[in-house]
Amino acid sequence: MEIGTVPIGSCSKDHQKIYLEWFNYADSDGDGRITGNDATKFFALSNLSRQDLKQVWAIADAKRQGYLGYREFIAAMQLISLVQDGHQVTHDLWNSDVDFQNLKPPAMEGLDKLLANKRHSSKTSDPNLNGSLQPQPSPSVNWFSSKSSKKISMSSVTSIIDGLKRLYIQKLKPLEVTYRFNDFVSPLLTNSDFDAKPMVMLLGQYSTGKTTFIKHLLRTSYPGAHIGPEPTTDRFVVVMSGVDDRSIPGNTIAVQADMPFSGLTTFGTAFLSKFECSQMPHSLLEHITLVDTPGVLSGEKQRTQRAYDFTGVTSWFAAKCDLILLLFDPHKLDISDEFKRVITSLRGHDDKIRVVLNKADQVDTQQLMRVYGALMWSLGKVLNTPEVVRVYIGSFNDKPVNESAFGPLGKELFEKEQDDLLADLKDIPKKACDRRINEFVKRARAAKIHAYIISHLRKEMPAMMGKAKTQQKLIDNLADEFGKVQREFHLPPGDFPNVEHFKEILSGYSFDKFEKLKPKMIQAVDDMLGYDIPDLLKNFRNPYD
Repeated sequence: MEIGTVPIGSCSKDHQKIYLEWFNYADSDGDGRITGNDATKFFALSNLSRQDLKQVWAIADAKRQGYLGYREFIAAMQLISLVQDGHQVTHDLWNSDVDFQNLKPPAMEGLDKLLANKRHSSKTSDPNLNGSLQPQPSPSVNWFSSKSSKKISMSSVTSIIDGLKRLYIQKLKPLEVTYRFNDFVSPLLTNSDFDAKPMVMLLGQYSTGKTTFIKHLLRTSYPGAHIGPEPTTDRFVVVMSGVDDRSIPGNTIAVQADMPFSGLTTFGTAFLSKFECSQMPHSLLEHITLVDTPGVLSGEKQRTQRAYDFTGVTSWFAAKCDLILLLFDPHKLDISDEFKRVITSLRGHDDKIRVVLNKADQVDTQQLMRVYGALMWSLGKVLNTPEVVRVYIGSFNDKPVNESAFGPLGKELFEKEQDDLLADLKDIPKKACDRRINEFVKRARAAKIHAYIISHLRKEMPAMMGKAKTQQKLIDNLADEFGKVQREFHLPPGDFPNVEHFKEILSGYSFDKFEKLKPKMIQAVDDMLGYDIPDLLKNFRNPYD
């Protein structure tokens, strides 16, 4: 399964050298990113119409990051070459019969002279830089540790994600720290949280084919994979891209600054000993990260025999993931209380959930019809949404479909369903930037409501006597206090946190040590949502719009 732009392998090595020199020339600040301003100057040498160049940018920057890296730059150059040869600019060009390996570079008017001048001037400065890609790391790498983070200039922002980092550090993080958002809702964000690849999490009861599904996608097993009819995967496994095949223990991966898993340390060593990262070189894993989970057990085994908060961990991953696949098989349709709790913990992430009815070729047509109806009925009891959840039917493994049960029509159905699911997965990298913005806005609204709640509880505390009694009364009547906050500030009731969970955490704090409401901080977040984020998206939209 291939995802994303045309790989560099589709371009000959000779042409790569040419494109590399062009890329270094077009990249005015040497940060390894061609921004909109860089592109408009360089692409103008092709003498194509503005409309054609708008399409070229839109296809090359499919992930809508607001800039082109080296790979995307090659894709843009190949598209320009095709347009100059008379082709129409469409996404279908990548799937056409064009020989990208030998596609000649586009004609760029006056570029040879410009490059010659640059070569002449660079001989005296640093000849080693000529002809090699040496992008500087994004300046945002140091923002999260820098003491002068409040002075981040807009000129150092070269992508939408960089812009979100800047807004977080300057406007949202101060609010989160002041009102202890990280203790109640979610750990503070780090640089790696913004830069992480899109994630897909697989959830389901044991032996529903989660690990086999990953093997089917990758067309190979990942390091440490175990497959069997019994509960085999006993740990959370993050399958990521790496230079070689290896497994990294959870305690190690949780403290690596370049990995987005530092927040998992809150679940303790008991969880981290059941968490690991499997790395392997794979083209699919260059674009997405897969999360394999232990099968949800039934009865007391789920609650008493796991030494960590399983539901809490799945909820943490759900907030980070771009897609959540719930796997069922025809013989395990019953949703146990434990699995129901796990699905309930996904509240607020309904748009990410897809349901997969796996191993569907193990029953005949009539049974499948009944199984599908039973599954939809069971899901209706758990997923409290008026919309019908999308269910993919198929047999996601490397074995051929059992045609004896369904015939050729059943095989065609399974193939169409598999194509639809793979198309859904292929869209993930393209939507990753939009998803990041969406999650950022959700977090900002949650932090704002949290600040209102905490400051309200502080305001209700007496100045001198009876503090302990008042605090306990506030905790006991927390639902009513939520209602007061909601009415006072005209907030949506559906955005408030779970009352029981909030009560548990509140019991460990002294309310009179909470901060009072700081309107300037709230106003800064409101300005960020109302003005700064729209301006950021406007600055990094298609430069030819």
